[in-house]
Amino acid sequence: MQRRNFVKSTVGLAGAAVSGESLTTNWHSQPNFLAKNNFKLKYAPHFGMFENSAGKDPIDQLKFMADMGFTALEDNGMMGRDPALQTKIGEEMARLGITMGVFVLDKGGNSQNSLATGKPEFVEIFLNGCRKAVETAKRVNAKFTTVVPGDFERNLPIGIQTGHVIDALRRGADILAPAGLTMVLEPLSDTPNLFLRTSDQTYEICRAVNSPSCKILFDIYHMQKNEGHIIPHINWCWSEIGYFQIGDNPGRKEPTTGEINYKNIFKHIYQKQKAENKEFIFGMEHGNSQPGKEGEVALIKAYVESDSFTV
Repeated sequence: MQRRNFVKSTVGLAGAAVSGESLTTNWHSQPNFLAKNNFKLKYAPHFGMFENSAGKDPIDQLKFMADMGFTALEDNGMMGRDPALQTKIGEEMARLGITMGVFVLDKGGNSQNSLATGKPEFVEIFLNGCRKAVETAKRVNAKFTTVVPGDFERNLPIGIQTGHVIDALRRGADILAPAGLTMVLEPLSDTPNLFLRTSDQTYEICRAVNSPSCKILFDIYHMQKNEGHIIPHINWCWSEIGYFQIGDNPGRKEPTTGEINYKNIFKHIYQKQKAENKEFIFGMEHGNSQPGKEGEVALIKAYVESDSFTV
């Protein structure tokens, strides 16, 4: 999108917000009120990110995202939604040309039911989650589900824990692969108790599982906190990356609000994926740095700026 067009559209949007006009009516009734962005990458907002502008109804939020030029959605809590709503969301995404990104595979929480323990009951909870995830994926045409193996088992050597995780993930992949669903393993920075912490550790596990249904979810926010050196780590792990997530650090808000140079990172990934005829989804797994409609305007502007790299 040309900068002059974006400035024109966002000035109008900000003006409406400041004057108290309701975007929940404006963006439906005035086609030229907001300009549609032509993003180079497939950014995926989540429900709630634009509810001040679009209202609380998820279908209206999807329409707003599409009108803003976003071409994907992620919804961590999709498995917890009513199946009828899942189907409705899936049908609306298909109509709008929006691709479904990740939803979290329900195994009881990030730290719970740790696969590192090797306990059969924990593995069975995970496998049941895989079976249910397949059904959810069918309703929303999803190709990715997020998996976190759980916490360390401190009384076992790390190699034994790793073996337990690999064995469980292989069994999960056997359930997901026939459905065309890929679990993306997410190393996290939330607590050092979590077993999966770095991209190279996740790469090693994906290589050992050896399935197209087990890849890395490279969350740039978490990896900046845990290991830094973002572009080299992306290069080293490239063959096993299935999905990216975004959040600036510190704060876990939209790009341009912290220390990460997202414009350079986006350009690097764009060039690599184009050279290999790939297309990744970039989940916008972060909060808004400012409240209200003005914050939603600022978020859109941040993505336009970060996506404005030259190719």
